[in-house]
Amino acid sequence: MTQKRTNKTVPIPMPEARPFWEGCKKRQLLLPYCPHCQDYFWYPRPFCPRCFRWQVEWRQASGRGTLYTYAIQYRALNPEWAEDVPYVTAVVELEEGVRLFTLLVDCEPQPDKIRIGMPVEVVFEDLSEEVTIPRFRPVREEKR
Repeated sequence: MTQKRTNKTVPIPMPEARPFWEGCKKRQLLLPYCPHCQDYFWYPRPFCPRCFRWQVEWRQASGRGTLYTYAIQYRALNPEWAEDVPYVTAVVELEEGVRLFTLLVDCEPQPDKIRIGMPVEVVFEDLSEEVTIPRFRPVREEKR
């Protein structure tokens, strides 16, 4: 999934999330990790939200997880998304334990085709020359 979607506003990467965005450009899902707590966390910040230490590492995530929750959007609140309805907004819980807000792609946006707890995997979409964003799709049967 690499098509350019220049008709949409792209995120502005913040300095504390630079490793995340650089990883996305390389098709790698990088997450902040605290070596003291031995745990991942999300959203990116320069310190661990549990122990408040400023020793954050960036580690590559598996890119696999489960669908935690979702909503099918039948109406675009922003005109940029009008041509995409219906589409699926989702929260994915990664194997590493963090939850990401995302879009569920490569599936029919119908309630009988989507289920909470279904396995998902990361795919990447180039929004511009500078910004690539992670999306998630259902894991195909042969991969399970």
